[in-house]
Amino acid sequence: MAEPEKTQKPEKSDKPEKHEKKDKGEKGKAPEKSAAPKPVKKMDADFKYIVRLAGADLDGNKPAIVALTGIKGVGNRIADVIIRDINFPRHEKIGKITDAQIEQAEKVLGGLSETLPEWMVNRQDDFETGDSFHILGPQVEITRRDDINRMKMIRCYKGIRHEQGQKVRGQRTRSNGRTGLTLGVIRTQLKKPAEGEGGEKT
Repeated sequence: MAEPEKTQKPEKSDKPEKHEKKDKGEKGKAPEKSAAPKPVKKMDADFKYIVRLAGADLDGNKPAIVALTGIKGVGNRIADVIIRDINFPRHEKIGKITDAQIEQAEKVLGGLSETLPEWMVNRQDDFETGDSFHILGPQVEITRRDDINRMKMIRCYKGIRHEQGQKVRGQRTRSNGRTGLTLGVIRTQLKKPAEGEGGEKT
């Protein structure tokens, strides 16, 4: 039998070649994008990077309401009083403060005992004088240490707890506030039963 004639396959049409894939580098890593450099804010020539106030060095880049709390004895409430008295924006960087405003702030800090109400000062009914006043800076730590030493000397309950290094304000100490070495559970060795339980054999 004659072999059937093979039909010729139509020639492939010339298709545009596919673009080769760009190398993405290592697997799992996205190509690095060239980030545009951030514009650098130019500070004024009068900008103070460190502000010296009440014996403390304050960061000039922080907002005034935050930076003033870096002074010992000054919290958010006292900082707000100072900012209002010197007429400085509370969220403005404290480095923009003027020398005149620094002097004014020093005066406000020095007169807090007279201007603040009694409930707002941090030293009420002083043990020695009986007066109420506001203390700042290193005097805060000195006064606190003197109070603790006086309690130890008169042997009151709080003073004894301070001496022992225990919690003072009535907290429970079963779980927290434990000191010393951590020992595991020590099990007593069981004694071997004596020979002939129930008495000697006759």
